[in-house]
Amino acid sequence: MWLLQEHGTPLTRGGIGAAPPIIALIDGSAGQGELQETLSSLEAEGIAALLVDGDHPSAADEIARQIDWSQDPWLMPIAAGDSVAPGTAATYRKAISGTEAQLIYADDDLLDKARRRVSPHFKPDWNSELFRHFDYLSGACILRSASQDIAALASTKDWGRELVLRAVRKSAPLHVRKVLHHRRKRPRPEAAALASVQAGNLSPVTVIVPTRNRLDLLKTCLRGVAATDYPDIEVIVVDNDSDDPATLEFLSQLDPGRHRVLRHAGAFNYSAINNRAVAAARGQLLCLLNNDIEVIEPGWLATMAAQAMRDDVGAVGAQLLYPDGRIQHAGVVIGMGGAAGHAHRFLHPKEEGYFRRHALPQFTSAVTAACLVVKRDRFLAVGGLDERHFSVAFNDVDLCMRLNRQGWQSLYEPRATLIHHESVSRGLDRDPVGAARLATELAALQLRWGTQKTIDPFHHPELSRASEQFVIKL
Repeated sequence: MWLLQEHGTPLTRGGIGAAPPIIALIDGSAGQGELQETLSSLEAEGIAALLVDGDHPSAADEIARQIDWSQDPWLMPIAAGDSVAPGTAATYRKAISGTEAQLIYADDDLLDKARRRVSPHFKPDWNSELFRHFDYLSGACILRSASQDIAALASTKDWGRELVLRAVRKSAPLHVRKVLHHRRKRPRPEAAALASVQAGNLSPVTVIVPTRNRLDLLKTCLRGVAATDYPDIEVIVVDNDSDDPATLEFLSQLDPGRHRVLRHAGAFNYSAINNRAVAAARGQLLCLLNNDIEVIEPGWLATMAAQAMRDDVGAVGAQLLYPDGRIQHAGVVIGMGGAAGHAHRFLHPKEEGYFRRHALPQFTSAVTAACLVVKRDRFLAVGGLDERHFSVAFNDVDLCMRLNRQGWQSLYEPRATLIHHESVSRGLDRDPVGAARLATELAALQLRWGTQKTIDPFHHPELSRASEQFVIKL
């Protein structure tokens, strides 16, 4: 049942004389010893507490009546056995000041059996797509609510999460980048199964494949595109000065009903090559695809296209694997190495990693153009790829950042998985000319987007900028 038990500072005072008050709603299902630890930590912070045992509907109205709603209180749903860190009340009250958010959340860690703090979770700023698959808010937040919300939760067993869901629907939550909650357990991340995508709901797509020689790679790539389960695909192959007779013969024999071959002469400029193909594309969606991508399942493009057609999404990137099965790309983090880095690189998909982030759909700051889907009109609205400043490197990062700025957020979709034989066809920038060009493009990225100092909102200041695997910085 719902039991109202007032503990600590009186509810009408809001603790430590500050307003608005913070009132803890404690899930009272744990033992008395665990409950007392929670109460002690709250009392030390001057946070009043109500003990809730939520099986009986008649007490819900009484809970609502005991709270002075005229003071615009903030509620803290918390599990018995959890505790708050010293300074939690002051930190939250500072965040409350001036915010329009209906929910404020903090980082947390776990308490092991010996009550030692372990497994800190340094969370991203608000990421609504990630939250669909991983509730990283409940149990480590405060929120605004109303008396009618409390009364309506009488028959809801998971009332804390329901309060969170209601607050999230009202406004974007605010993140406090500090560990304020010490917990006995957390919700587990869990990627949802893909909803079936109806063919009639998918827009025509143009797949753009730049190539130069390396017929073996191109054949594998185009064979995979041909086997892809998608209702309307146009393929544009852009040939950048191939001189291998077998490659030229293959290109001349491609089915013109399905493929178009454009010739692009001169030095390799990835941005110019793709922009030229986009100008000729018929599809409402674009798929930029490297010729060293290997398709391993037929639904990848429909999965990405369904996401790219959303109103709030810009570029969509896939999970790309090295041939040995380890992750090559799971989104891009701005600021890694002073530039940008591939998240979770070299992790095996079945590993736990950092709270399974590599396995969960989520918004990211950028995705790689090795396999990228975006609406054509949005690509054109931001001016396409920057041919002048990013001919080879960082053109995808720059494109994604410009899309983000217009409200079309980049999205990583791990339920579309392909193999990337990274840079096999073009090679790496180890010669003096290539190294000089890379340095110039790095400088342009840092100048335009401040990547030397930028903290990626989906990363964290306490995570290392020197590692792509989300490890705590030293």
